[in-house]
Amino acid sequence: MESLIKKRKPLSDTNLLLVITFVVFILMYLCAIIFLGSGFKKPQTLFNMLNENAALVILSCGLSLVMITGGIDISVGTLTALICMTCAVHLDFKGGSVATAIMWALIIGACFGFVQGYLVAYLDIQPFIVTLAGLFFAKGMTTIVNSTQFNVENEAFVKLVETRIYVPGVGSVNKLGKWIPAYVEIGAVVAIVVVLLLFVVLRWTKLGRNFYAVGGNQQSANMLGINVKQTKFLAHFICSMLAAIGGFVYFLHVGSGSPSHADGAEMNAIASSIIGGTMLTGGVGNIIGTFFGVMSLATIKNIVSSLGLDDAWWTNITVAFMICLFLVIQSVVLSRKNKR
Repeated sequence: MESLIKKRKPLSDTNLLLVITFVVFILMYLCAIIFLGSGFKKPQTLFNMLNENAALVILSCGLSLVMITGGIDISVGTLTALICMTCAVHLDFKGGSVATAIMWALIIGACFGFVQGYLVAYLDIQPFIVTLAGLFFAKGMTTIVNSTQFNVENEAFVKLVETRIYVPGVGSVNKLGKWIPAYVEIGAVVAIVVVLLLFVVLRWTKLGRNFYAVGGNQQSANMLGINVKQTKFLAHFICSMLAAIGGFVYFLHVGSGSPSHADGAEMNAIASSIIGGTMLTGGVGNIIGTFFGVMSLATIKNIVSSLGLDDAWWTNITVAFMICLFLVIQSVVLSRKNKR
């Protein structure tokens, strides 16, 4: 028994932060179920949080990837708005199809990813400055494409928006005694697939190990023969491509184009990544943690709304408290790492 105890390895920083995030989410949701009525007991409440935040999950995953390498990308929110508006105009005013709209979204994401990735990785410009420029460029381009809000009426797209995927055996009984099955939207399925794919990439591929190595220590990564510039470029490129996918998922959820779409999404994505255990200093992070970071934010908003505190500042104050709490936790973990 003693030998087994000695052989047991301590949790890594990434796994420790993941456990903390997961426990906090579970505790918050259990408190909501216990103290805020039966609404939180319904499975559809949890699925609705996923439906409403599917795009944010994808954006946060891309941002976590960049943050793991020690970078940042604050352009993902306005890039989402640009993609929504471009796809909306393409479908309603240009007679486009859903397939070509998806193609346009990916082209826009690829262009942003290539330019921003090149400037950050190969010209060694600070990622905050580069992506700040990308933020303003995307915001300006959105209003050039169209400056007014409108709902998309393309029949094929509307059918896609209204598509529901029912979860077998999961649901609740309403007041009339009728069984209501739980469902998710297409965007939620896409978000789960993205989370699982990135988890596999970061956990079991050479590229994933390179991301962590570059974020942990660039000089050591260079000595190990890792192409640091290429790794940084790929992180920013993948982040923009995920913003393109997230932008179309957001478009599927709202079904409209507007210059104000996804306003502040980049800040929510950064907050979700931090709550999920991704360190701003790089080298530490987990995509599963990021997912629970998004769900924690969604739970906070639902709790605040259920308490009748509908004013926006209450949600912002609560989110600010959560971010500060997890930054303190990260500082403790970092000091633990430095001692080792």
